[in-house]
Amino acid sequence: MSKKVRLGISVGDINGIGMEVIIKTFKDNRMMDICTPIVYGSSKVSTFHRKALQINDFSFNIIKSAKEANAKKANIIDCWKEDAEVTFGQSTETGGKYALASLEAATEDLKKGEIDALVTAPINKDNIQSEEFNFPGHTEYLTDKFEGESLMLMVNDNIKIGVATNHIPLSKVANTLTADTIFGKLKILNKALIQDFCITSPRIAVLGLNPHAGDNGLLGKEEENVIVPAIDNAKSIGINTFGPYPADGFFGSGNYQKFDAILAMYHDQGLIPFKSLSFGEGTNFTAGLNVIRTSPDHGVAYEITGQNKADEGSFRQAVYTACDIYKNRLFAAEINENPLKPAKGK
Repeated sequence: MSKKVRLGISVGDINGIGMEVIIKTFKDNRMMDICTPIVYGSSKVSTFHRKALQINDFSFNIIKSAKEANAKKANIIDCWKEDAEVTFGQSTETGGKYALASLEAATEDLKKGEIDALVTAPINKDNIQSEEFNFPGHTEYLTDKFEGESLMLMVNDNIKIGVATNHIPLSKVANTLTADTIFGKLKILNKALIQDFCITSPRIAVLGLNPHAGDNGLLGKEEENVIVPAIDNAKSIGINTFGPYPADGFFGSGNYQKFDAILAMYHDQGLIPFKSLSFGEGTNFTAGLNVIRTSPDHGVAYEITGQNKADEGSFRQAVYTACDIYKNRLFAAEINENPLKPAKGK
């Protein structure tokens, strides 16, 4: 339990604020008390950002592999040797290319156990698209690479919101939702609350899809035909699930504070209230996988790149969350281990 977390960090789009929030986070030496940061990127790119930000009292420890990481310093691995053109605030093919190079290197080390957890700085979901990356975002990419079924879970000390459907067009949400899909997400969410956040007997609220949660079928049948059966299935296996609740009144009345987590039906239904209530302090956690990945709750923010205006609070919180979850999983594994191990040779 006292082991310091070896934390891998992908740099995201080199033209965005990813490198800025990374530098600002680990400029505080106290961060090295909770983790050993290993950034997958380019020392030249980091120097370019640092000089533009006029941050002169920080530098990375350059290493060749995660095994060489200095536990008392912020480390960086050069994932490419060539010079990469940084164009602050611009979406470029180069930005996508090196965001993927960083992510691939970090993912490979996560697979090999060279790092304990991964924090991803923001990517541009458009310019990163290629033959190697044909996914709507980090969540889907990592789900394809690792074991388990994933759930996008937005996390804050005061609120946790998962989404039943990820990055899909709103026009496809209703046809994508099934009772089995929602039931599966509820199982992932319940397990994550217990294993990753040490919450005993968590209470989960489920939102409706339609206005007023369908108003008894007047405004849509999805609640009656899809969502309620999923809730009943969850209850039948001991998951404390409630709803469906109309989303507007649920958040407007403060009812969300009575639950440990909420399952929204689609992306914006969950992320708009989450970011309204905790922007800059929230974390995106990919629950359900056999590995740990978190990220800040913001995007590349091209409009302020290179201007020393980015707030590192959410990225720092993503680091804290990844480290906490890693330690919570170790604790869960310890308490669930069979205390009556057979003797050697038996």
